[in-house]
Formats: sequence, C-alpha cells, structure tokens
Amino acid sequence: MSSQYLRYWLALLQLPEVGPRTALRWLKQFSDIQALFHASADEMRHKGLSERHSKALSRIDWDQVDKELAWGNQSGCHIIALDDADYPDLLKEVADPPLVLYAHGDKTVLKQRQIAVVGSRNATPGGVKNAGFFAKVLAECGWAVTSGLALGVDGASHRGALAANGVTIGVAGTGLNHVYPRTHRALVEEIVQKRGVVVSEFPLDVPPRAANFPRRNRIIGGLSLGVLVVEAALKSGSLITAQHALEQGREVFAIPGSIHHPLSRGCHHLIRQGAKLVESAEDIFEEMRGLMSDVRRPGENSQAGNREGLDGLCREILEQIGYEITPLDVILWRSGLTAGEVSSILLTLELKGYIQSVPGGYVREILNL
Repeated sequence: MSSQYLRYWLALLQLPEVGPRTALRWLKQFSDIQALFHASADEMRHKGLSERHSKALSRIDWDQVDKELAWGNQSGCHIIALDDADYPDLLKEVADPPLVLYAHGDKTVLKQRQIAVVGSRNATPGGVKNAGFFAKVLAECGWAVTSGLALGVDGASHRGALAANGVTIGVAGTGLNHVYPRTHRALVEEIVQKRGVVVSEFPLDVPPRAANFPRRNRIIGGLSLGVLVVEAALKSGSLITAQHALEQGREVFAIPGSIHHPLSRGCHHLIRQGAKLVESAEDIFEEMRGLMSDVRRPGENSQAGNREGLDGLCREILEQIGYEITPLDVILWRSGLTAGEVSSILLTLELKGYIQSVPGGYVREILNL
C-alpha cells in the first residue's frame, strides 16, 4: 500500500543539504510529515528548523513532484516511502535509511533474503569469474543477489544470478532515468525483465555524481543479511559497503588472494578485522545456517568428484594449473613430459571445460564453488 503522504516525502528530497538524518529528526517534532509542510514559520523555528529551511519548504516545485508521481504510476515503476508497508524492513535499521526508494521491476523482491556480492570495478579475470560463480550458486540456493550495477565484480554478480534464473537487485548511484555505466543498459533491462528490481534513493533525473556512489553503498549493505567482498583495494567503495554492513550487524565475507596484488589487500584487511574467509559457497552457507532453514544448500558435487572421469596424466597436469595464470613452460617443467604430450593433454582439459587458455598461459576453470 502506498504512503498517503507520498507527495510530501518526494518534496523532502528537493531540500538542499537535507539528508535522511536531518529530515527524520524534524519529523520527530511533528505529528506526521504533512504537519511539517503545513506548519507556520514560527512553529518551524520553534521546532528547530532554520529560516533557510523554512523558506525552502515553502518553495517546493510541486510540478516536479507530480512528474515523479506520474512515473510511479507506470507499469513496473514504484515509489516507496519510508512509512510504506512495502519498504524493506532491514533497510529501516540503518542509521540514515533513504526517505524514498524509486524501484523499477518487481518491488516484492526487496523483502527477499539477500546477500550482497561486491568488489572492484577493475577486477581481474579471476575476480570477475569468482563473482559470477558465487552469485550463481547463491541464487541457485534461493538467495537474492544484491550489487551496485558497476563494472567488474558488480556486473558479474548480477549476471551470475541471472544465469541461475535467480533474482538479482541492482542499487543505482543515479536517478533511474539514467543508467551508469551506459554499457549496462542491457543488463538493467534484463534484471527488470527477469523478476529482479533496480532501485535508487535519488530523484529520477539525478545524473552520475561521484559523491552519490558511497551513499549508494549503505543501501547495498542495509538490504542484505551478508556481504561478500570478492576483490577490493584498501580504499574502495566495496570496503565502505562492508563497513556499513558491520555497523548494521550483518555478516561480512571476503575471498583471499595473492599477497602481491593490490586488489587482495582490501579483502585481507577485512579478514584481519574478523570477516569470514571464504573459499567456497559452503563457507557462506555454514555461517548463515541459522538464517537458511528454508533455503537450498549448495550442490554436493565437488570439483574433485568431477575429476574422476579424467585419466591419470590428465589429473596430474590439472593439478599443475592454478586459478591464476600458469605459463606453459611452468606446466612443462612441473610435469616432466614432452611438449607434444602436454599440448595434447591441455587440449583435452580445455575441451572438457577444466581449464581455459588465456594470454600468458592457462587458468583452471571454477567448476563448483
């Protein structure tokens, strides 16, 4: 059911330099949001509002409010105020919950059980692959996968969930009349078409602004019961998301990586701070067991089991190849076989989907997480 005061909630978003904390502090002084807008200047001053804010409340562009209300009346478009029954309960627990959520897609999934999967925009090929596979397994287990629609890990997370025919939620750092990055326009359309939803706290026409993306991160953490960080630098939006999650009492998970790679340092920092080290989706399942009584467990087939169909030499060569690039000369040196023998085995492993040829060598495919 929509808030009967939705026009006033939208009007609040027009006030300059007034965030959720300030607005909610004002509302505690009035019987409801309508009373705030109809109060006299003297009453506003008595309740602690400045003269500048009192004037701003009297100069609302109501035509703009009506345009946004018209957008919300379109099929698949929703505007959810903080006092709306459709507002996600978990998000209300953050210190400064968005006053309004604009949602395009199935708004009911905002109340589904969610895990956020986040990480670097400039992720490594391994990081992109990890994000996609973890998101796919989590979605197959019945979780909604939440992320920030950015390049790299975020995009891979959304696609992984979609590949499992699961639900994914994209949290935008712009108004929903904009798609950022533009290359994700098709991804946004697919999320909406496949029972997911894209949400934002920003009015529809707000363009990409650097300052808005850190604000977006608290929503990702606030919607989710846990946050998985795949790759992150020490100073990154992903660590901001994880910090918000910790402050909100949510679980934080991190995938370790090479001690030499800068995108591993953020994850290692989180692990030192108490985040759960994750090597498989089962690690997440074990930590969230108390919340997952009605959620499916990850599949039992392991990569070790899948190797049973390989002959001895193929298994030996596979063991020489890691999840980071392994050069061909290293494989030759480790195996002690001839170049012709190794090339034949590598081709067999690649055709069976165990490894992938990449510039500089080979990497092992992640068959099961």
